[in-house]
Amino acid sequence: MTRAPVDDATPLAGEVAQRLRFDKAVLDNGLAVIGEHNAGAASVAAGFFVHTGARDETPEVAGVSHFLEHMVFKGNERYTAEDINRTFDELGAQYNAFTSEERTVYYGAVLPERLPQLIDLLAELMRPALRQEDFDVEKKVILEEIAMYEDRPHFHVFDISAPLFWSGHPLGNSVLGTKDSIGALTREQMLEYFRRRYSPQNLVLAVSGRYDWDAVLEQAERIAGAWPTFEAPRERPEAETAAGRDGVVDPKLNRVHVAYYAPGIAMTDPRRYAAAVLGNVLGDSSGSRLYWELVDKGLADNASLGHEANEDQGAFVGYVSVAPERAEDVIARYQEVLARAQAEPPTPEEWRRAQRKLATGLTLRAETPLGRLTSLGATYQSLGVYQSVAEVVDRVMNAQLETGLELLAARPFDASFVFTLGPGSHEAPR
Repeated sequence: MTRAPVDDATPLAGEVAQRLRFDKAVLDNGLAVIGEHNAGAASVAAGFFVHTGARDETPEVAGVSHFLEHMVFKGNERYTAEDINRTFDELGAQYNAFTSEERTVYYGAVLPERLPQLIDLLAELMRPALRQEDFDVEKKVILEEIAMYEDRPHFHVFDISAPLFWSGHPLGNSVLGTKDSIGALTREQMLEYFRRRYSPQNLVLAVSGRYDWDAVLEQAERIAGAWPTFEAPRERPEAETAAGRDGVVDPKLNRVHVAYYAPGIAMTDPRRYAAAVLGNVLGDSSGSRLYWELVDKGLADNASLGHEANEDQGAFVGYVSVAPERAEDVIARYQEVLARAQAEPPTPEEWRRAQRKLATGLTLRAETPLGRLTSLGATYQSLGVYQSVAEVVDRVMNAQLETGLELLAARPFDASFVFTLGPGSHEAPR
């Protein structure tokens, strides 16, 4: 059977790019308002991106960013929690919020005619009351959430290993915090954190889809232009990552869960596109070297590796789930696959295949305004630039194999950190 050659041209991406327009303005108080207008969209999404997350917390208030994310939905002097939820529902909105190491995002998607009401409501979230009675109730919810994730070992293994890999760097801070930190947290501490981090200078209002830019900008000025502003800098200490092996024995588990880390590339480094392709070649959840070596052979439940680029530091992050009796063999094979990549580097065919996978994923996520919003806002907030999907796809497709070989030559996997969580029938460190 003969196969037709695959054409890597992206005419559809080019056609979409022609329909797009980037809008930007900065209010006098520092609030950035950005938009990606898509004339072909049938909906619109909007969100406030707050440049604060777990990495901006001290140990005394660990988890406060995520706790605060919950609290803003409790309302303010104008809206009760019931009012907020009912109004979102009346708008027919898809809405939610999330907190990461580097940002907190509040967002929603509606039909274009409902955008003004959506922006009004999202702006109300940015002015929460933070009432003591709401704080006391929600603290119990957060503690239950922490307990829930502790019972999900595929999440928990990263929560307890990240601080070790990042060796005290704030990128290792837990988004949820701990039972002790949340239990001791006071409303006054949360209020102080809010007043210190939720400055207009630290916020981006992003809109994606079909909208009237002049109307969006006028509304932003009207509802947020008088918000008081202040400096909210982010500390950026140098990261010294750990290497070696560590772990925790948990006899209740029937699988060994393995978190894998190796030094990577920051968002500000143009080589991050090559790092993403390299991670896909080695550890995509299907069709990668780790998949064929461990999953396809039935040795592990799953085995993956990808590259995560933070603002000032990145990492290759992987995961393995395996039966206890096979754990040590699988961990050795996992590391061998990565070590062998230096002697047997990716072929042009592997590289091109990984590029296409990444390009497809990027394009599919951006097909709706809501799917596009997070990337739009986060990229602008972190880098101060606009990148269309077509541009990102182009950079992925033009990431050079030679750059990937240079990354391998730096031998990042020699400085790997492996952490195991599971029963003690394997050789766990402790």
